[in-house]
Amino acid sequence: MNKKDYYEVLGVSKNATDEEIKRAFRKLAKEYHPDNKQTGDEAKFKEVGEAYAILSDPNKRKQYDQFGHQAFTNNGGANYSGFSAEDIDLSDIIDELFRGSGFHGFSNFGNFGGSQSSKRPRKGEDSLVNINLTFEEAVFGCKKNITLDLNEVCSKCHGEGGFNSSTCPTCNGTGHVIGEQRTLFGVFQTQTTCSTCRGTGQILKDVCDKCNGRGSVRSKKDIEVTIPEGVDTGYQLRITGKGSAGINGGPNGDIYLEFKVKDHELFERKEEDIYLHVPLTITEAILGTKKEVPTLTGNVILEVKPGTQPNEMVKLRGKGVKKVNGIGKGTMYIIFDVVIPDRLSMSQKKLIKELATTSLDDDPKFKKFNKYI
Repeated sequence: MNKKDYYEVLGVSKNATDEEIKRAFRKLAKEYHPDNKQTGDEAKFKEVGEAYAILSDPNKRKQYDQFGHQAFTNNGGANYSGFSAEDIDLSDIIDELFRGSGFHGFSNFGNFGGSQSSKRPRKGEDSLVNINLTFEEAVFGCKKNITLDLNEVCSKCHGEGGFNSSTCPTCNGTGHVIGEQRTLFGVFQTQTTCSTCRGTGQILKDVCDKCNGRGSVRSKKDIEVTIPEGVDTGYQLRITGKGSAGINGGPNGDIYLEFKVKDHELFERKEEDIYLHVPLTITEAILGTKKEVPTLTGNVILEVKPGTQPNEMVKLRGKGVKKVNGIGKGTMYIIFDVVIPDRLSMSQKKLIKELATTSLDDDPKFKKFNKYI
């Protein structure tokens, strides 16, 4: 897998629009196409094709922006797609972008020949599902039922699209036709997908009336998914092989679950850590007290030491959120908020005035401050 930055390969910014990405690829593909005798470069041509295949697909681009090249390795965990460069069909990309320009196909180089690309097994469509979770569902994990519209192999023709197949007379079963075209760069031999058999090399005498020759049918599918502990907003979970049916016997696509987690009215979460603001009265802060505070796993009794200052923090290790598919939990931070009352009774005011007569001139903080007065 090429480790060079895909945006750098195409010469575009990370905020580039789909149209800017397409224009950049069109320009570079013309420049590096192996049939271009002046600037052709097969390695660079494949490189820009790979970059375009990732950045032109919204889901793959999001994965790449979030995880980089690691998102497309076969050993990348729940967040990663397991995408391989072998999934790229450059013949389809070139056909789409250069139709009518003299760059319809390839001159039989590498593994990107038209017949091989059109007839080889191809992975089915991936699906992205957005799921809303409560704070508790995200922290502790849960099960969810989702309903998807997916392509499934036609049960009548078993994915063949029809019955009584025979060799295509136009391409003689190769799935492509060879021709010559005159362009600005000279005369090129081109290889294009056969329009008669659509690259399969076979024609069907009887088209399946259930799938209308597509080999797959669209249907609703209910799936129960297990969401692990610790997911958060923006986290993606991949369910391998549960997406749409593959093409030409290829594997099913994947389902990606992306989560949005509702905020909690009391707890604040930052990755695996939890923050909780605990209010204290002035007397509780001055004299100290025992305070019952909630945690994710139940209430605990906390010792508040005398002289506790506003925003003073206490750590409760292991009381945070579990790391997704990992070991251990984060930390819970207790932050003390000393509440100053805005209304006092006469007796309370009297007590406060008596307290005001207490001198704190010997306190280091007051000494430092009083030096400049």
